[in-house]
Amino acid sequence: MEKTNRKPKLFLSVIALIIALYHLVPFYILLTTAFKAKGDFSSKWIFPKQFSFDNFREAWEMANLGQSLWNTVIITFFSAGLLIILGSLAAYPLARRTTKANKLVYVFFIAVMVIPPLTALVPLYQLVVDIGMMNTRTIAVLNNVAAYLPLAIFLYAGFIRSTIPKELEEAAKMDGANTLSIFFRVVFPLLKPVTASILIISCVYIWNDYQFAIFFLQAEEVKTITVALSSFFGQNTSNLNLVAAAAIMAVAPMVILFLLLQKHFIQGLASGSVKG
Repeated sequence: MEKTNRKPKLFLSVIALIIALYHLVPFYILLTTAFKAKGDFSSKWIFPKQFSFDNFREAWEMANLGQSLWNTVIITFFSAGLLIILGSLAAYPLARRTTKANKLVYVFFIAVMVIPPLTALVPLYQLVVDIGMMNTRTIAVLNNVAAYLPLAIFLYAGFIRSTIPKELEEAAKMDGANTLSIFFRVVFPLLKPVTASILIISCVYIWNDYQFAIFFLQAEEVKTITVALSSFFGQNTSNLNLVAAAAIMAVAPMVILFLLLQKHFIQGLASGSVKG
């Protein structure tokens, strides 16, 4: 019986290893390419004998990565912050007060999630031009919040329903706490796992956004990292060392964020996706 059970587990382990290697191989090639000196023409599969950081310095200066990274950090930080605050505040009454109106609002948010954001690009572009907010970080933040708020509400509401007992809130209410105090002092501190999940999901999508940034952030001083890299790649297709170095610097912040929050990610995502 034990041998029979081991075969499916071994098969699944092999499949998981193959999938992991499939995703890790491009990163391996990216690293070997980025750290090679200009005169090193060895195979992309071989690590350089001497690591060179000249590619990173040149790519940083040539692509103006400092400014574009700063723009992306600001947009991602404020977008994620608003998503957490607005998403948790909106999800709390939807999760706790199961009235017909709240159910209708909740269904509306779920329905919005299935609508492709690009369908609203033309009217949104015209609106942004009319109100004079082209080439501003503010419009990028507002657009990101509008795009990912339904997902945040969905995950927060599911997590509150399935994980946080109502008795904690009832006890705080008996002590004289009002609704806002109960939320910020009792409920919100318990939302750490799902908040980590929302942070990772939203930050990765916002950090890597290109389809909206290319339309609304065209000026050089407000370009995000994806737009700057797109231009840099087009100008340096024959110099893959610089391109690889720029790509590593662009992806590094999100890798660090995931490593810091990974222990909460799966728990929050699994709990937050439970429908109430």
